[in-house]
Amino acid sequence: MTHPAQVDAQALVDLSAQVLPVWSRQLASSRDQSEVAVAEMLAAFTEIGPHLDRAARQSHQITQALARGDDGITQLTQACDAVLRPVMAGCTPQASQAIVKVMAMIHACVDALEQIAKPFEHETQMVSQQVDRMYRGFQYQDRVSQMMTVLLNDMAHLQLALAQPDTALPATEWLARLESTYVMPEQRQQHGSDGNPGQDASGSETTFF
Repeated sequence: MTHPAQVDAQALVDLSAQVLPVWSRQLASSRDQSEVAVAEMLAAFTEIGPHLDRAARQSHQITQALARGDDGITQLTQACDAVLRPVMAGCTPQASQAIVKVMAMIHACVDALEQIAKPFEHETQMVSQQVDRMYRGFQYQDRVSQMMTVLLNDMAHLQLALAQPDTALPATEWLARLESTYVMPEQRQQHGSDGNPGQDASGSETTFF
């Protein structure tokens, strides 16, 4: 006569044997989809990078041109004043008025360039910094993929053990093997967060089939 506990244990083994492959497929699909999505985003950021670099260099060059010494754009208004004001004394009133208007337009253009270039350079630098920050953030996918791969491999080991129950492995050995595959400190921290998971209430070892 079969003991009820044996029936329950076999039912649990049969259930695990059917459910674990489904978990594995779902986990693998999640990993693959996240890898594809992150790869596409990283490719997009890779293409954006050179454009941002060029924009940053150009804005810096404009700022340098505005701030440069005697031959800078900022000095253009002073140079125009120095050349045109002496001429105005011998001009007709109409010509003098025209020169004043031209000088006013030059002043306005240079002022406008200064107002545009400085904040543009700052904003370009800020965007570049944020893009770099996001790029580094996407590297989390490597860590997630590694963690999911470890779980997938261990689930495959468990499926094999369920199919061949005569190859019982002590829990301590199983968990030690699993821990040896970790590549990140947080995995080891989570591994031992529940104390001694391989021990039952009586302190004796449990067994994975």
